[in-house]
Amino acid sequence: MQNALDMPSILGVILIGLSCLGVQGMARNDLQGSLDLLVLKTLSQLGELHGYGIVLHIQRASDELLSVEEGSLYPALHRMEQSGWIRSEWKLTDTNRKAKYYRLTAVGQKELHKAEESFEQVVRGVRAVLRYAT
Repeated sequence: MQNALDMPSILGVILIGLSCLGVQGMARNDLQGSLDLLVLKTLSQLGELHGYGIVLHIQRASDELLSVEEGSLYPALHRMEQSGWIRSEWKLTDTNRKAKYYRLTAVGQKELHKAEESFEQVVRGVRAVLRYAT
């Protein structure tokens, strides 16, 4: 009998499991890759957003299961911008505050596709292991 887990649940299992297993080096890479995937997917779906908007979307879209700390987000955004996956522009928010808005580039769209495929492989692997665990 196969467990019916949705994507946020599987992501949580993967991330929490790696951390609990003490796979610190691997967990850091997986967490970074997962954060990249979440940010790129958010920008793909919603277009241009500022950092806090990205944080809120990920939290809301995951039914509060995932939380991205700003201390992790902004270095990731900077790294993704340096890689050419996203572009940024300073603009005013709805409340007239200056904020950096991010948007996906064509290179970022390709990276998103690769990240989604990679994540799907991990999900299939976790599901296969969970089938034997029940």
